[in-house]
Amino acid sequence: MRKAIIAGNWKMNKTAAEAKELVTALLPKVKNAKCDVVVCVPFTDIALVAELCRGSNIKVGAQNIAWADNGAFTGEISAAMLKEAGAEYVIIGHSERRQYFGETDKSVNARLKQALINGLKPIVCVGEKLEDREGGNTEKVCKT
Repeated sequence: MRKAIIAGNWKMNKTAAEAKELVTALLPKVKNAKCDVVVCVPFTDIALVAELCRGSNIKVGAQNIAWADNGAFTGEISAAMLKEAGAEYVIIGHSERRQYFGETDKSVNARLKQALINGLKPIVCVGEKLEDREGGNTEKVCKT
């Protein structure tokens, strides 16, 4: 049986100072956790949080990854950038990315491949929209 994982997604919250305060408070609370603990932080906080968590049981994750190694993709973050900053995990296909940024199963798959090729541990989000759930299509959507 695989070890359970608890991952917290900070979304678009926490400046570096706020991230430091939160991680400092979190470290002693989870030091004896029986599961893997991951904090998925904004890109601007990855290096700081990775340094603060070094030697602890808290792992650091990113909230997105580009489908390409590099190039003219303003605002995207490559796997190499994430790894160098200290990320070990990456969230891929979050419902908000699908809803607000038009990500599709195809683009999620391309991002997933980048994570795997580059040794990042993906947290792939799958799930249904409210209308799918209310229509009884949850299982069908998740299988797809």
